[in-house]
Order: sequence, then C-alpha cells, then structure tokens
Amino acid sequence: MAVPKRKSSKCRTRSRKANWKSTTPTTLNECPQCHEPKRPHHVCTSCGTYNGREVLEVK
Repeated sequence: MAVPKRKSSKCRTRSRKANWKSTTPTTLNECPQCHEPKRPHHVCTSCGTYNGREVLEVK
C-alpha cells in the first residue's frame, strides 16, 4: 500500500478542498408560456409546462 513520504501541509490540503464549492446555473432560458426564467431542458417551476404541454399541476 502506498504511504506518503512526508506529511502534506495545511495549505496543500486546504487548497485541494477549496474546489468543492457549488456553482449556480449560468444559463437560463425564458419559458414560452409564462415568460419566467427557467433552466434549459427542465420543467418550468412557475407554470409546470415542458415542451409545450402541462406536466406538473402547480398550486
């Protein structure tokens, strides 16, 4: 089994762990029915339509 020769420093460990941040979706399209911003290839959360037909019943 491979064993590290030296202890990895806090700086190296923390800089490696710093890349686990989440990112927000950068692209948003306009819904053709309600004209609200929505993610591409997803159901519109405000009106519940996808590809021109109602998929979800929105309360």
